[in-house]
Amino acid sequence: MRIDDGVFAYGGGWLDRAGALRADSERLAALRADERTRVLPLWNDRCLVTAEHVPVRLTGVAATRVLVAAAETVFLGLDGGVAVFGADLTRHSEADALALTGAVSAVDVRKLAGRLDPAEAAAQAYARGLFHWHRQQRWCGSCGAPTTARDGGHVRVCSAPECGRLFFPRIEPAVIVLVQAPDGAARCLLARHAGASEGSYSTLAGFVEVGESLEDAVRREIAEEVGVEVTDLEYQGSQAWPFPAGLMVAFRATALSEEVKVDGVELLEARWFTPDELRARAAAGRLGRIDSIDRHLLGSWLAATGQPA
Repeated sequence: MRIDDGVFAYGGGWLDRAGALRADSERLAALRADERTRVLPLWNDRCLVTAEHVPVRLTGVAATRVLVAAAETVFLGLDGGVAVFGADLTRHSEADALALTGAVSAVDVRKLAGRLDPAEAAAQAYARGLFHWHRQQRWCGSCGAPTTARDGGHVRVCSAPECGRLFFPRIEPAVIVLVQAPDGAARCLLARHAGASEGSYSTLAGFVEVGESLEDAVRREIAEEVGVEVTDLEYQGSQAWPFPAGLMVAFRATALSEEVKVDGVELLEARWFTPDELRARAAAGRLGRIDSIDRHLLGSWLAATGQPA
């Protein structure tokens, strides 16, 4: 799922993040009180949606009520000069959160893929990632004192005067790779992960470790997971993946050998696929998640072979 300028799902939304306003507490207070301000409520990392599966967006009195009731609020940015805040209602029961917002259900934003406007999905995922971070950073990792939110919800501060450490939201970069066969052979390598259903295959991926470049991570992950050395790495794009805090960085690489050896723990099997086999999977709706860059990697490789999905 991409939007018109080529940005992948969960990125490129309509918000000006307005970072310069985050530390202006007076301006943020005025924006919270503005009747035009929009509030996106979430519960337990899920979108609160209407009967039509449209995320609830509140203004006026309803927005103020939810901001007051929220355990945490975050300033997400400006949309054409109108402020947009997120409100986390997780401290309430699901029933109370629905009643408070007029929503009918709480739904994971990933289940709305293909229904939501991409920019709306980006805003919802942005808020979701921040609220998850807030719940995981309630205590100082240095001294154990409670932390409090600041700067529109984009910083947490240790409450101990002798410490005062600042905490910022972190992302967890990962590489995702389409490996193609050596010597120009029209085959690509996909794997079935532990826990995946029979016949479910995807591209290879893994987190970047401390002290690694992205390219180092590609080479290590492919060697560890399928026992293949790769060369000719080509950057293909990146995707925000705030579930809870990922950044997917996509590559295409070429194997030095077609011999494959999986670890049997993380991966159960791996095999080479021809373009015809991938097109058959595409026809069956099994060519990657609709909202994932994985789908783009597979589709663009097929197009490069002259056999688009």
